[in-house]
Amino acid sequence: MRAVVCEGAGGVEVLTIGEIPDPTPAVDEVVIDVVAAGVNRADLLQRQGNYPPPPGAPGTIGLEVSGTISAVGAEVEGWSVGDECCALLAGGGYAEKVVVPAPQVMPVPDGVDLISAAALPEVVATVWSNIFMGAHLKAGETLLVHGGASGIGTMAIQLGVAHGARVLCTVGSTDKMDFCTRLGADVAINYKEAEWASVVSEATNKAGADVILDIMGAKYLQDNVKSLAYDGRLVVIGMQGGTRGELDLGRLMSRRGSITGAGLRVRSVEDKGRILAEVVGHVWPLVAAKKVRPIVHRTFPLAAVAQAHEALEQSTQIGKVLLTL
Repeated sequence: MRAVVCEGAGGVEVLTIGEIPDPTPAVDEVVIDVVAAGVNRADLLQRQGNYPPPPGAPGTIGLEVSGTISAVGAEVEGWSVGDECCALLAGGGYAEKVVVPAPQVMPVPDGVDLISAAALPEVVATVWSNIFMGAHLKAGETLLVHGGASGIGTMAIQLGVAHGARVLCTVGSTDKMDFCTRLGADVAINYKEAEWASVVSEATNKAGADVILDIMGAKYLQDNVKSLAYDGRLVVIGMQGGTRGELDLGRLMSRRGSITGAGLRVRSVEDKGRILAEVVGHVWPLVAAKKVRPIVHRTFPLAAVAQAHEALEQSTQIGKVLLTL
C-alpha cells in the first residue's frame, strides 16, 4: 500500500511516498481503509526525530484517521466490514490502510462528512480528557485556551461554551481573534499586540481563570500561574515554548492551584478506549445538534504531505489540516 515514508529525520524534504506492507489485524483490531488523516504538531516532531512512536506502534506518521473498515479481528464486536468510522491512533495514519485496536475506533457523528471526521479524534480526545475528565470544568467557570485558533483550541472553545463556561483565548492575529469570537469565545487576545496575562486579569476582574489549557509550556508557565483563579487548574499539553521554566510555588500555593501535564499518545488502549467512550457519549450528541463542529482549514492530497506540514509549521491555519487519500 502507499504510505508516507520518512527518509531519515529532518525537514519536509525527508517526506516521500513509498510502499509498505498491508496491515493485518490481530484478534482485537480492525483495519481501516483511510479516506483522510489529521496532521498534528506531534507529526512534525516525529518527522524531525524528536517524538518517536511508542513501543509496538507503527513507525509511519499519523495519529488520527477517518475511513471505512475493511477487515475485523476475530474477537472484535460491534464493527463490521463496510462501516464508516474515525479513529485515534498511536501511529500509522499517513497510509492507505491502518490497523487499530477496536476500542480506539468511533462512529462518524451524525451530520459530519467522512473527510471532516478525520479532524475530530485527536482534538476531541485531548480536550475532553484534559478539560473535563481531568480538570473538571464546570458551568459558570472561566476557561483560558492558549492557541485558540488551532485544532485543539477551536474544539476547546466550542466545548467550553457548550458546557456553560466563559471562554478566553490567545491567538496570533486579528483574523484569528475574529474567528474565535464568532466561535463563541468571550474574549480573544492577540498575544503579539497585548500582554495576555494583563488582559486576562482585567477581563476577569483579577479573579483569574479556573482552567487553563496550555500548549506553550515553559514560556507561559509564570504568567499561567499568575493567571489562575483560586483552586485553578493549569493543564499543560504542549511544549512549544520550551520544557523548563521557573515555578513560583508561593503563588501557586496561595491560589490553591494545581498543575498537570498530560499526553495522549502514550496512554494504554484501555485508557484511550475509556476516553473515546465518553467522547461518543457526551460530545457526539453536541456535534449532531450542531453545537460543536470540526473546523477544517485545508485538505491536501497524500502526495502533498510536505505542503501540509509546511502549512502547520507556519501557524497561519485556523482549525485542522488534513491529508486525503
